[in-house]
Amino acid sequence: MKPPISLPIQDFDYDLPDQSIAYTPASNRSGSKLLVWNKEIIAESTYNHIANFIPHKAALFFNNSKVIAARIHFQKANNSTIEIFCLEPSTKYQPISIAMQATRKVEWICLVGGAKKWKEDFLEKEFEINQPSINGENIGKDKLDNNNNNGVTIKVRAKKIKSLEGKFLIEFSWDNDSISFSEIIEHIGSIPLPPYIQRATTEEDKDRYQTTYAKEEGSVAAPTAGLHFNDAIFKSLAEKNCSINFISLHVGAGTFMPVKTDNITDHEMHAEVFEINISTLTDLIDIAKQKELNPAQYTPVIAVGTTTLRTLETLYWLGVKLILNPSLEENKDLHLVQWDAYVTYNEGDNELNYESHNKSNNNSTNNNKSNATHSIPVKDALVTLLSWMQSHQMLSLITSTQLMIVPGYKFKVAGGLVTNFHQPKSTLLLIIAAITGNKWKNIYQHAIKNQYRFLSYGDGCYFAINE
Repeated sequence: MKPPISLPIQDFDYDLPDQSIAYTPASNRSGSKLLVWNKEIIAESTYNHIANFIPHKAALFFNNSKVIAARIHFQKANNSTIEIFCLEPSTKYQPISIAMQATRKVEWICLVGGAKKWKEDFLEKEFEINQPSINGENIGKDKLDNNNNNGVTIKVRAKKIKSLEGKFLIEFSWDNDSISFSEIIEHIGSIPLPPYIQRATTEEDKDRYQTTYAKEEGSVAAPTAGLHFNDAIFKSLAEKNCSINFISLHVGAGTFMPVKTDNITDHEMHAEVFEINISTLTDLIDIAKQKELNPAQYTPVIAVGTTTLRTLETLYWLGVKLILNPSLEENKDLHLVQWDAYVTYNEGDNELNYESHNKSNNNSTNNNKSNATHSIPVKDALVTLLSWMQSHQMLSLITSTQLMIVPGYKFKVAGGLVTNFHQPKSTLLLIIAAITGNKWKNIYQHAIKNQYRFLSYGDGCYFAINE
């Protein structure tokens, strides 16, 4: 169900000069420029000094997803090239950690460049690996059934299983069960740079298009807000007693998908898989309790990156879904679809009053048809989600979110956002408009005029989210 709002995408367009786009990374991570906004532009600095603008004792949340070498080129006998871009594993190999550790074969949903030229039953590629590993531990050559002192030759095959509306289900297989798919693509794949960067990946990109804290493999695009952070910045944040926390949202290629519909509500938001553990959720609950007891002294939650922001906000709405739809309690497949945050409903009833579900307010009736979500405190929603995880014996929640944040959205968990400058007519720019209203236009015009670098390798902003 779509919300009854009208947001023409044309209202979120701006002229982005080519010279404002960062096609290469800055000379060092923390040297990128930083614009600071709190109801208005209040400072201009660099990431080296971001701790000066982050509130004392803030809780910063980072996305530790790692970009995988998802772009694989196979050369045919006639020297033409087929490019396979791995987007996400098939349902047989979910979550993504299973696909990355798969041996012998795995299935991925892929984009295929030059698909019409692919007439063969399969494509094949060979590479040599010096020291294969099992479960992340290296094994010596003496344990391998191979007489080649220079390493082991691995043959990888790609086979089209079926077409999927412009995409393909591809089976990758290889002839050594000591090698994981993670190691396969590390050797034969390349880091997929954003589509507007029309050049081959360099050795510098392998390092710089990856955060320093990247850990969980699965993204096909970098959580770029975190590219600016290094050990020196983390030390300066620690000196302000800020806590560093991690979630994992695997960024999909859909992050670059422009809004092609005239009205934003007709755009289909891409879904992305995220993971958060119980201890992190418990920390968020403690912060919500603190804010409820003493709003003036609570710990601000700062999201580093739009992916982190969407994940934090999704947690609240998952709790809301459980509160308003008790039947979901038995369902292990809890996820957020595009407009859940705007139109909350259950079967046969489009609007419910939270108090009728709150045991401490048994005298409430459903005659009070206010928007239920206005009544649900963050603490209650997160506690409900935690209880649901515990009832299903989950140490971590792995699910997907399709949350689309647009102007008019009321932020529930995050109190600040660190992010880059985003493309015109993008869902990421809509998030900035949700924080700043129409002031985003002045912010972006100021940045262009003052030679800030835009997009993934560019400069960034710190936005205070005012309630």
